Amino acid sequence: MQKITFFKHFFLSFILYTGIVQAQRASDKIVKKDEFGKKYQAELIKSNGIDRCSTVEYENYLKERYPRRMSNEQFEKWLAPLVQKAKANKSESGGIITIPVVVHVIHSGQNVGVAPNIVDAQVESQITVMNNDFRRIAGTTGFNSNAVGSDTQIQFVLAKVDPNGNPTNGIDRINLCKASWGEGEIENLVKPQTIWDPTQYMNMWSLKFSNNTLLGYAQFPSNSGLGGLEVDGGLASTDGVVAKYSTFGSSDYNDGTFLLNAPYDKGRTMTHEVGHFLGLRHIWGDSACGNDYCADTPTAHGANYICNTTIASCDDPSIYEMVQNYMDYTNDTCMNIFTVNQKERITAVMNNSPRRMELKVSTKDAAIPLFPNDAEIKLEGDCSSQSCISIDKNVVLLLTNRGTSTMTNAVITYTINGNSQTYNWSGSLTLDKSQTVSITVPSSVPSGPMNIKITSVNGVADQRDGNSNIDTQFVSSSPTSIGSPDLVFRLQLDYWGSETTWTLKNSAGAIVYSGGPYTDVANPTPSTPLPALITQNWALVPDCYTFTINDSFGDGIYTDGGYYDIKTQAGADVIIGSPFGSSQSSLFKYQVLSTNEVVKNTLGIYPNPTTDILNITNLKGKATYIIHNAVGQLVKKGTIDNNKVNVAELLKGNYIISVKDNNISENFKFIKK
Repeated sequence: MQKITFFKHFFLSFILYTGIVQAQRASDKIVKKDEFGKKYQAELIKSNGIDRCSTVEYENYLKERYPRRMSNEQFEKWLAPLVQKAKANKSESGGIITIPVVVHVIHSGQNVGVAPNIVDAQVESQITVMNNDFRRIAGTTGFNSNAVGSDTQIQFVLAKVDPNGNPTNGIDRINLCKASWGEGEIENLVKPQTIWDPTQYMNMWSLKFSNNTLLGYAQFPSNSGLGGLEVDGGLASTDGVVAKYSTFGSSDYNDGTFLLNAPYDKGRTMTHEVGHFLGLRHIWGDSACGNDYCADTPTAHGANYICNTTIASCDDPSIYEMVQNYMDYTNDTCMNIFTVNQKERITAVMNNSPRRMELKVSTKDAAIPLFPNDAEIKLEGDCSSQSCISIDKNVVLLLTNRGTSTMTNAVITYTINGNSQTYNWSGSLTLDKSQTVSITVPSSVPSGPMNIKITSVNGVADQRDGNSNIDTQFVSSSPTSIGSPDLVFRLQLDYWGSETTWTLKNSAGAIVYSGGPYTDVANPTPSTPLPALITQNWALVPDCYTFTINDSFGDGIYTDGGYYDIKTQAGADVIIGSPFGSSQSSLFKYQVLSTNEVVKNTLGIYPNPTTDILNITNLKGKATYIIHNAVGQLVKKGTIDNNKVNVAELLKGNYIISVKDNNISENFKFIKK
């Protein structure tokens, strides 16, 4: 029986509103830049304020974060002989390659068809366009009669099997409770927490950018572990292509439900970005008359934004720049060509580059047998805000029909702490269609293990257990409650104190305590110490309190070592901060305990954030632990040895650790640095 563990209904509103935008470093100084680095103003003017593609800026961003990642020059030195080999060895380069695709449609709770939660048909139209373009299919806008125009022999299909071996339509809808996303947040939050195995799927993300001018970007391939270059080919957790939802798909196939904006409404943003994903560079080589390493694309002076087919190339005035090439910046209706040399380059990458070469043999596009009555459930984001008043808790599920029969009813059984209840759903869902379902759990139900299972579909037993059974941990809706009025607030600033402000407000909205903006550290380098830790002692009266921390730049304080927390004088955790973008809020209440109430000697963890070891305090017996990542996937479990849990192998990010010690079970949010 497959078990899917998920905590969204507990902490999504705390964690998934957040992200990390990495500070960039220029020489020995730490210099702040806007996301991946701003385009030159002159370029934005040429493009009418549209950032057509940020792949080059993204590659620079990756190189700065991961210095061992190869430079462009290193990549080209490695790739050049492999391209020649692809030219010479037609048996290796011949044959059609089919790449399974998963499209993660990121939204914040909108109904399907309401931006940015695009409909299935819009997603499917994007796959159609990429096949037209990469296969140069006759009778479509992807066909051209250019002498060097080429069928790349790469084609795409939405995946039919998910990472757990269950059926899928290749469209993964995920509610992350946030309206729009910055590039740094996408890299550090969205991608790592939603990606499917990049050796088996080409991951695509459709979402709303916080930067309204940006259309898309891709992760360039790597050659880690191949032939003599000591380079970092990691970043499997971010590998794929990202697009603005309104450029994902083509208006040529619009049935009236698509959410697209001209002139970038023909699907060529993703054709362009997938070209980068497969190793192609811009035709101007990202410099004036630069080298794109494809001899049959005439050398271009720079990016072209209008479809002028009579621009003389750099080397020969009688040969025009190939403005129709998919790797230029012209509008979607102008783009029309991949060349023979571009095909050879793609072939070399697909034969040799990690993750790309594995995609060649992936079978995730092969359909598995379907049953008539098969329902799938996943936990959805619960985006409702908390209240100091104890209210019933809604656990939100995404119910999908994976059976060939129309699903008209289903029985969902959910068990918390051994107490079982049922929910009867009725409606009408055809194959691969979904609907959200909200299960209400009374506020009196304590936190504890929770199992959710579909027991019947259309009046008969559900025919596939692997996608209809969830084991998770239920956490009640009540905010953190403390019995002490005396708290300790700690704030470790990063180098840019002027960006940080915070408030503590009571239930009336009055500010009880506040701080910032603070002073910046002048000209910091990576070896510059952080500012002194700020510590304040707070005295409270019984009430409900909201703590909010803000960052005016939008990258939080955690990127360069900052953090914050609130504890009781005895050291018990009240609030533990986590990486955030512009703002983060948390709720707690102080209430006077009655004479028959006892303050629990609760468990605790430290340090938080941590790099390798989590220490667990106040254990009484032989305790066990389970760790889940921010989207509820089980990543580690075991027995706690000597009050310590080793988390060194976990990726950087946000996690929940569930500790069970005799009859005590507690959950803690922690950060792996």
